[in-house]
Amino acid sequence: MSKYRSHNCNALRAANEGETVRLAGWAADIRNVSKSLMFITVRDHYGKTQLVFSEENADAFELAKTLKPESIIIIEGEVKSRGKDINPNMGTGEIEVIVRKLTIDSLVENLPFQLHENPGEDLRLKYRFIDLRRTELQEAIKMRFKMMMEIRNFLAGKNFLEIQTPILTASSPEGARDYVVPSRLYPGKFYALPQAPQQYKQLLMCSGFDRYFQIAPCFRDENARADRSPGEFYQLDMEMAFITQDELFVLLEEMYQYLVPKVCNKKMQQFPFPRIKFHDSMEWYGNDKPDIRYDMKMQDLTAHFGNSEFKVYKEMHDTAGKCVKAILVKGAANMARKFFDNAQAVAKENGAFGIGYIQYSEEETKGSVVKALSENELNSIKSGMNAETGDAVLLMAGDRKTVNAALGKVRSWVASEMKLADPDTLAFCWIVDFPMYEYDDEKQAWDFSHNPFSMPQGEMEALDKAIESGDYAAVSAYQYDIVCNGIELSSGAIRNHRPDIMYKAFEIVGYPEEEVDRRFGHMINAFKFGAPPHGGIAPGLDRMVMVFSDKENIREVIAFPLNQQAKDLMMGSPSEITDVQWNELGLMLQPEKK
Repeated sequence: MSKYRSHNCNALRAANEGETVRLAGWAADIRNVSKSLMFITVRDHYGKTQLVFSEENADAFELAKTLKPESIIIIEGEVKSRGKDINPNMGTGEIEVIVRKLTIDSLVENLPFQLHENPGEDLRLKYRFIDLRRTELQEAIKMRFKMMMEIRNFLAGKNFLEIQTPILTASSPEGARDYVVPSRLYPGKFYALPQAPQQYKQLLMCSGFDRYFQIAPCFRDENARADRSPGEFYQLDMEMAFITQDELFVLLEEMYQYLVPKVCNKKMQQFPFPRIKFHDSMEWYGNDKPDIRYDMKMQDLTAHFGNSEFKVYKEMHDTAGKCVKAILVKGAANMARKFFDNAQAVAKENGAFGIGYIQYSEEETKGSVVKALSENELNSIKSGMNAETGDAVLLMAGDRKTVNAALGKVRSWVASEMKLADPDTLAFCWIVDFPMYEYDDEKQAWDFSHNPFSMPQGEMEALDKAIESGDYAAVSAYQYDIVCNGIELSSGAIRNHRPDIMYKAFEIVGYPEEEVDRRFGHMINAFKFGAPPHGGIAPGLDRMVMVFSDKENIREVIAFPLNQQAKDLMMGSPSEITDVQWNELGLMLQPEKK
């Protein structure tokens, strides 16, 4: 028998009755039943067991009276059946252990918070080593491990090699601020932590490796969101040679079909995954990461108001760039006025003037815009939206970009309010045909809308045509996102592996050939010496675990995350460095401007 334990705290069952056992762990719950009887639940990584202390074993009983929650204890005792008094919520609920001997290895005095409490996130992160003792966090970390193992199993069976790429690398424009590391040997020069292994994995394709993957750390100096961890995150980085977009989609869908039943109890809504064009996604859902567990697509009703006497909607019809769009809310005709007022507030919070609504109830057709519309228009809207008696229609008017974004937010709010999304369903979809370029109003110039190393659809011919016409927005790229339940899991692309096309693609956003050579000479050289057609994708591991485990915050699936202000409150980073380090690195701190 081990010095500390003969069993873990989830191992004992009725078949063990009468055995002498040793258990070790944390004193999770302490209950004084009477002057002569105590119950203590001992917990370890595997589960919990109920311990019984009584005056029959006086030394252990008296010592147990001094215990505080989360103290480390080691016990020896006899397994006893609980008969009919089973606890169905505990794996060991059919037994208890009568303690004969108790050793307190570590006596805890005052905890910063109890595990049943829900303190603020900063306090939880400062004492993360305590917070991580919570069962739900332990389960999330277990799922994360299982997911990584199953990913490796699947990809190994598909002839992928796991290859590590450098952490210290060169800065490159990939959409976020770099974290930079000063060089001691080369004063005034800096390494950058990789935002992603993007260029390295492409270079591996040029090196003759056929299929690469890596569960890769990525570093980006960007603000936190519920689905984005500041500082660092992990992604399943993948790249394949001689592959088309369609072939890549089939492989990824097969991976998720394999992975989901291995790591969770959810079902996939549709297989293969639907493919939604970027433009359609913006028009139907108001964003490029739609939750398609419920339908409720936005529909354009502008054409219905060509002869309308309602000036607001008539103006939308007659003005370029304006529109009237709507969503159908099934079964909402009899919702209280507050429901529509709250939808109105959501619309205004997101930049819209507001919403109009029509309730097609059995008694009457009513709503905020009913009096302004003719009976023919009301019937036309009902027919055009496929509304039935009992349904409601929410309408929004304005410039198309604002309407799409704001009505998309209203759509999401309605779904949340009416609980339309099945929490046990994973609704994957592909967003495809992203525009290669977008106009940056702030810079007054064209820029890449996505990954700059993507292959334009139509290759050189498409770029030449765009330059001739000036219509850069018409160029689509072989870029794609995979989305699940309204969360973007990954972006990917079929890569631009041709130097001539790369020069032309960068020329459009203001990079002359010599600048491309300066910044990406290693890539250009590799492509000049024989680069196969290749493509890849990089699903976010943290986000996958977050979605699969029903967490609303990505920090709930990371063992030691930074807080929303990109600080590690437990370790105290970022921190100051010593004068010796400043001198070694040849750095000087610029005085703060007053």
